[in-house]
Amino acid sequence: MTAADLGLTFETTTEADIPELTDVMKRAFNDDTQKHLGKERGGPPGYDNGDFFRKWLFGYEQSEGHKILADGRIIGGIVVWILDGGENILGTIFVDPGFQDRGIGWRTWEFIEERYPETKSWRLETPAWATKNHHFYQKCGFVRVDNDPLIRASEGSWIYRKQCGAVT
Repeated sequence: MTAADLGLTFETTTEADIPELTDVMKRAFNDDTQKHLGKERGGPPGYDNGDFFRKWLFGYEQSEGHKILADGRIIGGIVVWILDGGENILGTIFVDPGFQDRGIGWRTWEFIEERYPETKSWRLETPAWATKNHHFYQKCGFVRVDNDPLIRASEGSWIYRKQCGAVT
């Protein structure tokens, strides 16, 4: 089944969604870690206990989150930071491994662009080893940059940026 066949919808994330989103995030990040690093588990701090969402989604006024649903079931999530001036940051997109490679990521990116049409640029940070992420972000129009004034890359990560409007 492709994204078009799955009845995809996007809804605002609530704190009540944290347990289910955390389960999906754990599966997605652990799957990447297993494939690329040969480790059983791994992800950003708090990815496996809900603290990621408590800190990065519900802990910042500029944060917005959406759950990705297939026929009403949570299969992924999005966290973005919508900043003054339209220089926004994509915190994360994740999709349950059982639903990957069906166009859901692409449809999710289309949703983000539709939802935030005033964005001048998007920025993000992703692990250097996450080659599938690199391919996806490049397909969405992102370009790898050496540095970015809004994001300080951690060791072993790459920064991507996508211009959407007037150059700032």
